[in-house]
Amino acid sequence: MPPAEIPYNRSRFSTRLLEDRLYTAGHSWLEREDEEVWRVGFTKFAVRMLGEIVELGFETEPGATVETGQVIGWLEGFKAVTDMYSPLGGRFEGFNPAVDEQAALLSKDPYRRGWLFRVRGQPDGDCLDVHGYIALLDTTIDKMLGRRHEHD
Repeated sequence: MPPAEIPYNRSRFSTRLLEDRLYTAGHSWLEREDEEVWRVGFTKFAVRMLGEIVELGFETEPGATVETGQVIGWLEGFKAVTDMYSPLGGRFEGFNPAVDEQAALLSKDPYRRGWLFRVRGQPDGDCLDVHGYIALLDTTIDKMLGRRHEHD
């Protein structure tokens, strides 16, 4: 059965967030692939901020040990260039060859076929469930709109 999707809409941004994922403050998502392996990708919000992805590269070899927050590669979009960080520590299991060949998958299907890489390890306590990520998106978008969050 596919994971539950939660619709999100604020200002001029809308997406559907998957309830079975963990999310980070850096707008990545983590999906448990098996007991120890996690698939990592960028949320639709991150992809929108970057603009159309034109190129990406990985600086980490499969089998290498990675730390939470370590730069493992980079992405270049029309709007920005950004580093890719590992949201968990463990062993880098490799990148998604489909995205390497077709970077547009990041924009077209960011939560499924557009995943970026896999890491064998366990996420730390800073990861958010879908409801925590929705609160983060609300705050982020309000700041971008120049508003104060009324619940603070």
